[in-house]
Amino acid sequence: METNQTQHAEDQESAKQETAPGAEEDVSMADLLKAEAQVSEKVHSRGVVTVRVVQVTAELVLVDIGEKKEGAIPLADFQDEKPPQPGDEVQAILEKKGGEGRYTMLSHRRAREKAAWEMAKKMFEAKERVKGRVTEIVKGGYIVDISGMRAFMPLSLSELGGAHKHYLPPNARIKFYITDFSEQDRRVVVSRRQVMEEDEKERRDQVLAEVAPGNIVRGVVSKVTEEGLLVRFQGIEGLVRPEDVDWRNPVEALKTYRRGQRVKCKVLAVDREGARLAFGLKQLMPNPVDMLKRKFAYRSLLKAKVVSVAPEGAVVKVSEQVEGFVTPENYGSEGAPREGQEIQGVVVGINSADFRLTLSIKSSEESEDRRRMAQYLKGSPSLTLGQILLESSEDEGEL
Repeated sequence: METNQTQHAEDQESAKQETAPGAEEDVSMADLLKAEAQVSEKVHSRGVVTVRVVQVTAELVLVDIGEKKEGAIPLADFQDEKPPQPGDEVQAILEKKGGEGRYTMLSHRRAREKAAWEMAKKMFEAKERVKGRVTEIVKGGYIVDISGMRAFMPLSLSELGGAHKHYLPPNARIKFYITDFSEQDRRVVVSRRQVMEEDEKERRDQVLAEVAPGNIVRGVVSKVTEEGLLVRFQGIEGLVRPEDVDWRNPVEALKTYRRGQRVKCKVLAVDREGARLAFGLKQLMPNPVDMLKRKFAYRSLLKAKVVSVAPEGAVVKVSEQVEGFVTPENYGSEGAPREGQEIQGVVVGINSADFRLTLSIKSSEESEDRRRMAQYLKGSPSLTLGQILLESSEDEGEL
């Protein structure tokens, strides 16, 4: 009895083992047929589907669409990207149903375009940057490809400050913002200029954060006007006022500069909010006042020749490069000097406006009087104590 039960159990186990492979095969086939049906259903829903490449011919890319016969995509749809290989997965959308002897035709180009429209809509709403490629140069602008979708970029939105002619070559890869989007009208307008303005502002802010008053920089003269020089430094224009061009004769010095000339400047002020700089040129040259102070010490005595005399004072020439001025209150005992007369004066100051020495003939004469008095006293005989007492006694006797 036990033997029969044992045999029966073994027969049942054996039966299970024999039927298992068939059952697994049935399940796998069912899953496969279900998956193929889903793919076929998606294809015929005319939505974007992902299909597997089976074969690539000279003109067609054959793909598995879950039917007995493969679907076909024109190879030309992949002209702007790397041709697919068997086993690759690509996106496609139904173009035309097949029949006897005809492939079901799909379009990879339209699938990319539809996906691109969806992506562009999201980027437009999120105000994010988009990457694309210039495909055509047309009147008034460019045609730009965004992952298979065509967009228009006007010339005015292609460069900083706008543009009056084409600068971008075909196939140029660019970044831009979508500024106008209408899926209904199939209209997309993009702006590279907006991206460039943002990048330029970021770069300018960085430059302004790093530069400081006192820095020595090199720039290029962009404009020469009566108000001064405009000097461009790393994309930022700074002004050199006439009074900061030259120490002695700024008006004449201003005329010597030309547009495009490279110059070395000193940063005088930084306006980070207004993105402006103030430069100086004369600050890199020796200050004539300092030079005069070193050469002509205060209260030093010198000779000069009178050049001209006016009610406000006399102009004198100290040397070929140095002039002096004598005010009426600093004239000598003889009054105003004569033109051509050689005078002797004491340095009592320096005029930083015209870089003339301020001289005093009066102080020179006073200095000379003191010198003579000292010399006279030095030459007089000194009296002894006896002589002084004797003179006092004589004076008392006379009284």
